[in-house]
Amino acid sequence: MISLKDVKDGRERISDIAYVTPILQSRQLSEICGNQMFLKSEHLQKTGSFKIRGAINKIIHAIENGAKFVTAASSGNHGQAVAYVAKKYGVPATIVVPENVSKCKVNAIQTYGGKVEMCGTTSGERIPRAQAIANQEKGVYIPPYDDPLIMAGQGTIGLEILEQVENVDVIIVPIGGGGLISGILTAIKETNPKIKVIGVEPELANDTYLSLQNEKITTIPVSQTIADGLRTNQPGDLTFPVLMKYLDDIVLVSEDEIRQSFSFVMERTKQLIETSAAVTIAAAMFNKLNIHGKNIATVISGGNVDLDKVHQFIVNSEK
Repeated sequence: MISLKDVKDGRERISDIAYVTPILQSRQLSEICGNQMFLKSEHLQKTGSFKIRGAINKIIHAIENGAKFVTAASSGNHGQAVAYVAKKYGVPATIVVPENVSKCKVNAIQTYGGKVEMCGTTSGERIPRAQAIANQEKGVYIPPYDDPLIMAGQGTIGLEILEQVENVDVIIVPIGGGGLISGILTAIKETNPKIKVIGVEPELANDTYLSLQNEKITTIPVSQTIADGLRTNQPGDLTFPVLMKYLDDIVLVSEDEIRQSFSFVMERTKQLIETSAAVTIAAAMFNKLNIHGKNIATVISGGNVDLDKVHQFIVNSEK
């Protein structure tokens, strides 16, 4: 497993590129939740999500070890992050995306300098293709979450929260493959184990929830949750043991709760966040935590939203 030293080393490695993202607050949100709420705003990070932290850490390490080409399999934030970082360091990048990828995501990857190749519609098709291209070009495949350097890079968020939020009691983190939360867990629990870290998944994508219940990695069918960044069907081989060791709790939120939280943040804080990020707000707003009167930091993981889909996520408050 990764260590606190790995996360601190990652922080040094990414510091020239990644932002130290701000903490935002909403008095109304704090009143609704019955806690003092702090929003760690990775939607304001470069490329619009936390993913760039791990990508920087992994790609710099790869370049230091001679890599001259990188690949990734992603239709979203990870692919954009890899393309951006690769261009920054003058290394070609090919991002393998699904055939049904939205045009705006292709445009974003290409804007960041990445070459796009379409392959299938599932990660089971994309990942082998990206790995094959890396082998053919003697390059390095950059995984989205199940990698020590990726995990350590994402964990730098935990170090920043410790410095930015005085007397933080609880940190709420969305869970997809587990790269983000495993890194944060390492940073927090190896610094101050008294701070609680709680994970959140959609009810429709509850693979980590089930895996923790079963105490072994458990696979679920492909999910159709609107939180598209959390549609993994099982936790990572490397990330899951960290959750087993350190995670305090995991809660589930419904699709309606995600929509209401997404709408609240947009309307009241004027911030456009991803539905995948809204799950942490939903957990607090709908009292999934059973915690009151505490200082709670929620990780807002990204803000890359297809504008033509925003209307699908908004709840009309007048109904």
